[in-house]
Amino acid sequence: MSTKRLDELNAILANAECLVTQQQLNVALDSMAEAITKDLQDKLPIVVCVMNGGLLPTGALMQRLSFPLEIDYVHATRYGMEFEGDKLEWIKFPQVDFEGRTVLVVDDIFDQGHTLEAIIHWFENNGAKEVYTAAVVNKLHDRKVEMRPDYLGLDVEDKFLFGYGMDYQGFFRNLQGIYAINQ
Repeated sequence: MSTKRLDELNAILANAECLVTQQQLNVALDSMAEAITKDLQDKLPIVVCVMNGGLLPTGALMQRLSFPLEIDYVHATRYGMEFEGDKLEWIKFPQVDFEGRTVLVVDDIFDQGHTLEAIIHWFENNGAKEVYTAAVVNKLHDRKVEMRPDYLGLDVEDKFLFGYGMDYQGFFRNLQGIYAINQ
């Protein structure tokens, strides 16, 4: 990577607005985990991480859930390295046998919901008994599909977000807060 690119990325982070702190994320994750535990602790669920964005939220939730469950992942994206996209691309399907099982799909953000909705339908059409969904961030706007995740962490304004699973051109998923690019 060039020094110029590194400087550009550091400038974006330095000028970004922190919308959600690590402490706020922890409170939201604790609340989500409490609700998930109440609903799923007796169902032997399969928790499915939506890669790559769901990696941090799934890991954080797993640390807060103390009942028997299995973990797997899917990789499906509408965006790739772009800012928006329409076509859903399936990169990886789950390996755990989920037929007749309860599935909890965890993602980083509920933006428009097309990706999450397609993943739900895929699980339902391929034998899951029931499918629950969780997203740490609910982006506030009116361009959403009809479905809503069962577990939502925080409402965040409609800006280009990055951090805590969400990326800016492939970078910054690792940040322990949620940031917006200042235009």
